[in-house]
Amino acid sequence: MAEHEAVTDGVPIATDSCAVADPGPCGNIDLALNRVFTLLGKRWTGMLLGVLNTGGPAYFSELRRAVPGISERMLSDRLTELAEAGLVVREVDAGPPLRVSYRLTEGGAALRPALTELAVWADRYLPEAALRNGC
Repeated sequence: MAEHEAVTDGVPIATDSCAVADPGPCGNIDLALNRVFTLLGKRWTGMLLGVLNTGGPAYFSELRRAVPGISERMLSDRLTELAEAGLVVREVDAGPPLRVSYRLTEGGAALRPALTELAVWADRYLPEAALRNGC
């Protein structure tokens, strides 16, 4: 096991060696979870990954219809962030008409078990009343 990992209940947890000596403001935060939720905790991101995980490649317009309430600008921003993170690939279909589709990379597809477990957890522990404005 690497020096920068700790084990809690048999699960390796990445730690920052500097944080151990001087915990500072992030000393009690799992750095890997921090990275995950910095990206996936943004509004719409999880829903987009869920749509792409269940439906495979999708055109921009299909994603917009699949995620009610998302604006074109926000959809474009979230897809750009996911592409920069290496979770989504943007592919341009020459056309005519010119169309852009998005599909998950291997890393994006590897989120499927985690998304499935989150859905199971939500069905069991998160009441529907927790959603204030629908999707």
